Amino acid sequence: MDIKPIKTDADYRAALKEIETLMMAEPDTPEGEKLDVLVTLVEAYERKHYPLALPDPVEAIKFEMEQKGLTVKDLEPMIGKSNRVYEVLNHKRSLTLKMIWRLHEQLGIPAESLIKQPS
Repeated sequence: MDIKPIKTDADYRAALKEIETLMMAEPDTPEGEKLDVLVTLVEAYERKHYPLALPDPVEAIKFEMEQKGLTVKDLEPMIGKSNRVYEVLNHKRSLTLKMIWRLHEQLGIPAESLIKQPS
Protein backbone atom coordinates (compact mmCIF):
# COMPACT_ATOMS: atom_id res chain seq x y z
CA MET A 1 0.00 0.00 0.00
CA ASP A 2 1.65 3.23 -1.17
CA ILE A 3 0.01 6.08 0.74
CA LYS A 4 1.51 9.45 1.56
CA PRO A 5 0.25 12.47 3.53
CA ILE A 6 -1.98 14.99 1.79
CA LYS A 7 -0.06 18.27 1.95
CA THR A 8 -1.11 20.15 -1.18
CA ASP A 9 -4.22 20.68 -3.26
CA ALA A 10 -2.68 18.45 -5.94
CA ASP A 11 -2.22 15.67 -3.35
CA TYR A 12 -5.85 16.17 -2.32
CA ARG A 13 -7.15 15.88 -5.90
CA ALA A 14 -5.01 12.79 -6.49
CA ALA A 15 -6.36 11.18 -3.32
CA LEU A 16 -9.94 11.89 -4.43
CA LYS A 17 -9.25 10.25 -7.81
CA GLU A 18 -7.76 7.23 -6.07
CA ILE A 19 -10.79 7.00 -3.75
CA GLU A 20 -13.06 7.07 -6.78
CA THR A 21 -11.29 4.03 -8.24
CA LEU A 22 -11.56 2.18 -4.92
CA MET A 23 -15.22 2.90 -4.13
CA MET A 24 -16.35 -0.66 -4.89
CA ALA A 25 -13.55 -2.29 -2.86
CA GLU A 26 -14.63 -5.02 -0.48
CA PRO A 27 -13.98 -4.53 3.26
CA ASP A 28 -11.01 -6.37 4.76
CA THR A 29 -9.16 -6.50 1.45
CA PRO A 30 -5.99 -4.56 0.65
CA GLU A 31 -8.06 -2.24 -1.58
CA GLY A 32 -10.70 -1.79 1.12
CA GLU A 33 -8.05 -0.94 3.71
CA LYS A 34 -6.41 1.51 1.32
CA LEU A 35 -9.82 3.15 0.79
CA ASP A 36 -10.32 3.50 4.56
CA VAL A 37 -6.91 5.13 5.02
CA LEU A 38 -7.37 7.50 2.06
CA VAL A 39 -10.82 8.58 3.26
CA THR A 40 -9.40 9.32 6.71
CA LEU A 41 -6.60 11.42 5.19
CA VAL A 42 -9.01 13.32 2.93
CA GLU A 43 -11.37 14.03 5.84
CA ALA A 44 -8.49 15.41 7.90
CA TYR A 45 -7.33 17.59 5.01
CA GLU A 46 -10.88 18.90 4.41
CA ARG A 47 -11.38 19.69 8.11
CA LYS A 48 -8.21 21.77 8.08
CA HIS A 49 -8.54 23.47 4.69
CA TYR A 50 -12.29 23.60 4.08
CA PRO A 51 -13.95 24.01 7.50
CA LEU A 52 -17.72 24.23 7.52
CA ALA A 53 -19.23 27.27 9.19
CA LEU A 54 -21.80 26.56 11.86
CA PRO A 55 -25.34 27.61 10.95
CA ASP A 56 -27.19 30.40 12.68
CA PRO A 57 -28.96 28.93 15.77
CA VAL A 58 -32.42 29.82 14.47
CA GLU A 59 -31.62 28.34 11.06
CA ALA A 60 -30.45 25.16 12.78
CA ILE A 61 -33.77 24.95 14.66
CA LYS A 62 -35.81 25.64 11.51
CA PHE A 63 -33.84 23.02 9.59
CA GLU A 64 -34.50 20.44 12.30
CA MET A 65 -38.20 21.39 12.35
CA GLU A 66 -38.41 20.89 8.60
CA GLN A 67 -36.50 17.59 8.66
CA LYS A 68 -38.64 16.14 11.45
CA GLY A 69 -41.96 17.72 10.48
CA LEU A 70 -42.19 19.64 13.75
CA THR A 71 -44.50 22.53 14.50
CA VAL A 72 -44.21 25.46 16.89
CA LYS A 73 -46.31 23.43 19.32
CA ASP A 74 -43.67 20.67 19.27
CA LEU A 75 -41.00 23.16 20.39
CA GLU A 76 -42.96 24.41 23.41
CA PRO A 77 -41.49 21.83 25.84
CA MET A 78 -37.99 23.01 24.88
CA ILE A 79 -38.48 26.76 24.47
CA GLY A 80 -41.70 27.77 26.21
CA LYS A 81 -45.16 28.91 25.17
CA SER A 82 -45.82 29.45 21.47
CA ASN A 83 -45.32 33.22 21.67
CA ARG A 84 -41.80 32.62 23.04
CA VAL A 85 -41.10 30.07 20.28
CA TYR A 86 -42.16 32.64 17.65
CA GLU A 87 -39.93 35.26 19.30
CA VAL A 88 -36.95 32.92 19.08
CA LEU A 89 -37.72 31.90 15.49
CA ASN A 90 -38.02 35.56 14.47
CA HIS A 91 -34.76 36.59 16.18
CA LYS A 92 -36.64 38.69 18.73
CA ARG A 93 -35.42 36.63 21.71
CA SER A 94 -32.13 34.87 22.32
CA LEU A 95 -31.92 31.27 23.39
CA THR A 96 -31.25 30.70 27.07
CA LEU A 97 -28.86 28.04 28.33
CA LYS A 98 -31.83 25.91 29.41
CA MET A 99 -33.40 26.18 25.92
CA ILE A 100 -30.08 25.26 24.30
CA TRP A 101 -29.69 22.24 26.55
CA ARG A 102 -33.26 21.04 25.86
CA LEU A 103 -32.99 21.55 22.09
CA HIS A 104 -29.71 19.68 22.06
CA GLU A 105 -30.99 16.81 24.20
CA GLN A 106 -34.41 16.39 22.62
CA LEU A 107 -33.76 17.25 18.96
CA GLY A 108 -30.09 16.38 18.67
CA ILE A 109 -29.11 19.83 17.38
CA PRO A 110 -25.38 20.27 18.00
CA ALA A 111 -24.83 22.55 20.98
CA GLU A 112 -22.07 24.34 19.03
CA SER A 113 -24.70 25.51 16.53
CA LEU A 114 -27.08 26.67 19.23
CA ILE A 115 -24.52 28.73 21.15
CA LYS A 116 -23.18 30.49 18.06
CA GLN A 117 -23.78 34.24 17.99
CA PRO A 118 -26.83 34.82 15.72
CA SER A 119 -26.07 36.53 12.43
